[in-house]
Amino acid sequence: MLPRIALTPGEPAGLGPDVVIAAAQKSYAAEIIAICDPKLIAQRAQQLNVPLSILAFDDSKPSQAHQAGTLKVLPVSLNVVAKAGQLDRKNSSYVLNTLDKAIDLCSRGTCHSMVTGPVHKGIINDAGFAFTGHTEYLATKTQSSQPVMLLQTEGLRVALATTHLPLREVSDAITTERLTSVLNVIRSDFMSKMGMSDPVIYVCGLNPHAGEGGHLGYEEMEIISPLIEHLKSTAWRIVGPLAADTAFSPQNIEHADVFLAMFHDQGLPVLKYKGFSNAVNITLGLPFPRTSVDHGTALELAGSGTAKSQSLELAINTAIDMAINIK
Repeated sequence: MLPRIALTPGEPAGLGPDVVIAAAQKSYAAEIIAICDPKLIAQRAQQLNVPLSILAFDDSKPSQAHQAGTLKVLPVSLNVVAKAGQLDRKNSSYVLNTLDKAIDLCSRGTCHSMVTGPVHKGIINDAGFAFTGHTEYLATKTQSSQPVMLLQTEGLRVALATTHLPLREVSDAITTERLTSVLNVIRSDFMSKMGMSDPVIYVCGLNPHAGEGGHLGYEEMEIISPLIEHLKSTAWRIVGPLAADTAFSPQNIEHADVFLAMFHDQGLPVLKYKGFSNAVNITLGLPFPRTSVDHGTALELAGSGTAKSQSLELAINTAIDMAINIK
């Protein structure tokens, strides 16, 4: 049976509905179910002058491959009509409701992977909901103790030891316990969901020049290096800690299956430079695969017809591959 993919378009006033409509013009070797308000999709498609047949999702029937120019929808109603480019905090609960529905479908096995469009963290928080990002929200809802953010583009994967933390808090968060948990999730998910039998992991240091022997910081000497040496002794293929300014050399990229960066802006600028608009965000450590676009809501582009859907298409195809690879 073909896998089913639960797709949430994200912020209804943003670019999410546009790229969903554009991506729906392609065929996929899976059944794609958009969890959203069908009126929103119909209105935005009309605004964009893109033909789209909206179909009702019926989980009692066997899964069918997505047909270009169609979109199966599991309806969730907007709270108020959404206008392209105009945020409305009244629709924040709608965004969270679509995520909750997708989580439920994947948790029950009705869907096999989850793909998310971009959300606007600020408007969700303005509406009174504590929301730091998809990664943390999905982890809480699925009771997953250690989610790991991974971004992937052609030839490069970068995972993060910490995600949305102020820089002044990162050092305190780099502990042996956290790094052990993060590395175990990376290795386990690469083996169980990414089709790799023995992944090679390159680990960045936290400080400039990886601490330079303690002259620029002690985290490498006291935490990162001892853990890496221990994992090497148990037959892990792991390298580091590496100075982050030279870690992403062509030679290292060629040999590494994944890099582990210590914080958000240590690794992601490199990946986004290499694969901007052609990268996918993957959450490891969940009970099911989850992928997402690598861009934001781009309110100024919503409804303009200039949206590019490459990142969403890549997210969908990556989610399909991960669903197939699950062991």
